[in-house]
Amino acid sequence: MSKVLLISSNTTTDPMPVFPLGMSLIASSLKHNGHKVKQLDLLLNLENKFLSVKDSIAQFNPDFIGISIRNIDNVDSFSLEKGWYLDDVRHLVNYIKKQTQKPVIVGGPAFSIMPELIFEFLKADFGIVGEGEILLNLLIDDINNSVTNKINIEKIIYPAKTLIEHKGYFAPLYEKDIVSYYFNESGMLSYQTKRGCPHGCNYCSYPLIEGRKIRYQDPEFVVDNLIELKNRFGIDTLFFTDSVFNDLNGQYLKIAELMIKKKCNIKWAAYFRPEAITQQELQLLKDSGLYAMEVGSDAACNTTLEGINKSFDFDTIFTFNESCMKAQIPCAHFFMFGGPKETPATIEEGLKNIDLLQQCVVFVFSAIRVLPDTRLHKIAVKEKVISAENKLLKPCYYVSPQIDKKWMDKKIEEDFHRKKDRFFPPEKGYMKMRALQMFGFKGLLWDMAINLKKR
Repeated sequence: MSKVLLISSNTTTDPMPVFPLGMSLIASSLKHNGHKVKQLDLLLNLENKFLSVKDSIAQFNPDFIGISIRNIDNVDSFSLEKGWYLDDVRHLVNYIKKQTQKPVIVGGPAFSIMPELIFEFLKADFGIVGEGEILLNLLIDDINNSVTNKINIEKIIYPAKTLIEHKGYFAPLYEKDIVSYYFNESGMLSYQTKRGCPHGCNYCSYPLIEGRKIRYQDPEFVVDNLIELKNRFGIDTLFFTDSVFNDLNGQYLKIAELMIKKKCNIKWAAYFRPEAITQQELQLLKDSGLYAMEVGSDAACNTTLEGINKSFDFDTIFTFNESCMKAQIPCAHFFMFGGPKETPATIEEGLKNIDLLQQCVVFVFSAIRVLPDTRLHKIAVKEKVISAENKLLKPCYYVSPQIDKKWMDKKIEEDFHRKKDRFFPPEKGYMKMRALQMFGFKGLLWDMAINLKKR
């Protein structure tokens, strides 16, 4: 069997450090198949990251080196290339190639969005698109066999089977030093209960990364893993990283029921879609440990919700927020201004609508990052917002031709002025979170801006 060094290349901490769940799942699958694995997280070795890579290669002497790429950029139009991360990954690949001739394999959610372009830019040896737990093991076997059988191997490997069609999910391979760092820094760890997103938002990359068909983990498997995580490491707070936690089939409610039945006693938060939800369901979630929701409301009026192909209207967002207020569950709504069908009138309407959302936090982004193979990309080309030749490797944003971005940004800033629970641009919210972290506060932190007792 082979020795595999896995490297998490993410070094950004905004809005907080995020546990490298993908790397731990790949490590688990490799170990399950008999390989020897070392996990290296560059965020833990930020000041001497290249030295840590050099030492790991020298001491572990891996046969293969895998690099996980979490993000292409920070999707904030105010950052542009300052928030672009691929240059750092290219420097990492170049440095590794100076240390060893062993194959460098890249993958992760960012790579899966535009694999050919990123592969060409990074000059890696191989790339894996989509779920890597099965594909990386198959690629390693093929490379090892190619030495004797002299067979050619594709440089970029695409998924032929999903995990659920193969052997099911793996539990993450948690390592104490990595777990301790993220829990100490952010006060929580990450877990994913399902993959895939069936919704048709025209800007979104999740269907490119995970597919449109939802594939669930068994609720027993999920809750048993959470209990083990608490017993082994003392983790009492989690964030579920599912693209949408409240799936229409109600699988998330089964997980909540089991967390109560098995006395999990773990606080948790997750990404929610503002769909119809009953007070009874909210109480169940709260009883299971839910303490905050991050809500993908995305657009602030019906016209712009239609423009990004949402299947709900603003009344649904308002009703969802009212239900959460009644259940005393803090919510953070995320909105994007400047998308398709945005006009000066819809900006005015959207800001008035946001004012209707009480006792919640609101983060607003200006313009929408355009990604290849999305419907927003086609709209942007058709409207001549971007050229058809633009490969989109570097940050490129859609702004409705009917508005002036500078006017829009100023309008939002003026409306949010002196509102402690409204953040624009998002960096202002991140700055406040970093200040709270310096004073020793942990967790999501934005929920501290909400007083649920006062209506």
